[in-house]
Amino acid sequence: MKKKLAAVLTAVLCLSVLAGCGSKKEDLAYIKDKGEMVMGITLFEPMNYYDENGVLIGFETEFSTAVCEKLGVEPKFQVIEWEQKENELKSGTIDCIWNGLTVTKERKENMAFSTPYVSNRQVAIIRKADAEKYATVEAMEGAKMIAENGSAGETAIKADAVLSKNAYVAAAAQKDALLEVKAGTSDVAVLDYIMAKAVVNDESDFSDLMIVENINLAPEEYAIGFRLEDKELLAAVNKAIDELVADGTMASLAAKYDMSESLAFK
Repeated sequence: MKKKLAAVLTAVLCLSVLAGCGSKKEDLAYIKDKGEMVMGITLFEPMNYYDENGVLIGFETEFSTAVCEKLGVEPKFQVIEWEQKENELKSGTIDCIWNGLTVTKERKENMAFSTPYVSNRQVAIIRKADAEKYATVEAMEGAKMIAENGSAGETAIKADAVLSKNAYVAAAAQKDALLEVKAGTSDVAVLDYIMAKAVVNDESDFSDLMIVENINLAPEEYAIGFRLEDKELLAAVNKAIDELVADGTMASLAAKYDMSESLAFK
């Protein structure tokens, strides 16, 4: 009986050790050992998007590549469903969320955030033909609303006293929300100002849309999201960010992608 008990205890101890090792696999040593950092992203300008040659470019594409270079690893970009971002992070299929992730009190309970690097806000997008009809939030009472599923835009709609009473549908991506407004199946899209500024203009496919300039919803900051236990990786990334700010890389990237006014580092 004693031998059996000892065997059981040994097995439990081994499992505990293995479990402990498993819980440590996402730390900095693990990232460096595998030689890459997997970043959960979605595609939207000017953060991560494909150019005419099918090459992934963007502010965050170059930013994350520069950080990975300082860490001595390769960046791996993995497109995810945005509403599944926290599940993807928790399950270990990605090492971080690096794609216009808004810092919120609720998210801080489930993930650790890097130094914030961008200041943003949510804005309302309408058809130019509706400029007089939807000039204010109050005038949007009864409008059909749309935003990306699980996004800050969705949160802004639900938090607003007027907009939250309207009919609402969730889109798979921010650009899908714009397409719905363009098609007339939705009246107002709420999305990141940074993306809106990049794609809603007279030279784009959305030249018939406009930003309602006097409506600013939910000021926010972008940061990189990590698992709470990944403290060494978080510290290393923050150190790399500090170095990129100091050597002017961040300012150069912001200027390249017309984001200087939104950069958190002045």
